Amino acid sequence: MSTTKINTRLINQLMQIYKTRKNEIASRLKEFEKCWTKMNDEEIFCELTFCLLTPQSKAKSCWDAIETIRDENLLLNGTVEQIKKRLRSVRFHNKKAQYIADARELFMREGRILIKPLLKQFADIHECREWLVKNIKGLGYKEAGHFLRNVGLGENIAILDRHILRNLEMLGIIDKIPISLSRAKYMQIEKDMADFAKQINIPLAHLDLLFWSKETGEIFK
Repeated sequence: MSTTKINTRLINQLMQIYKTRKNEIASRLKEFEKCWTKMNDEEIFCELTFCLLTPQSKAKSCWDAIETIRDENLLLNGTVEQIKKRLRSVRFHNKKAQYIADARELFMREGRILIKPLLKQFADIHECREWLVKNIKGLGYKEAGHFLRNVGLGENIAILDRHILRNLEMLGIIDKIPISLSRAKYMQIEKDMADFAKQINIPLAHLDLLFWSKETGEIFK
């Protein structure tokens, strides 16, 4: 954990915010947990492609784009060029359209997306995340964690986006926001965040959504 002095005042403020949002956060996480059993493979794949779009783009714009692609039957059958045209509201849409096509190819079996059986084979969620990062172009640790959380599998991992890192810096959990996140750096900050969560008796998944809602004013995806 950071050698910087922990900001007790901000921690107390955070705890007060948590009291007002705890039930809403718990409810949202319950919804995520139900996704794994309720969603079919195509719906799980939608969540994966959403997370491929999110880097440096607004979450709601990304989800709107995915819904458009899905509704027009392009998610499983569209060409890269067709998908590109529906991603205009997303930054780096040309590259991300190719990421979607590559991910689709990875999970496509005889004209069907089969992603749940593959993810089920991992007994450890960290191993699953490693596989996702290694095998899916455009998916880093943050995006892989985001995806796993959204489908109900990410209870014990952190999603280190700019909102989370900013709060960790303000609280004194990390010295400063890193310019880039290597695997080793990501793992260290994730451990520091998990240790902090234990110290203040807030589950890691709750803390993630608490930071997110504190920054954005809402609990989305």
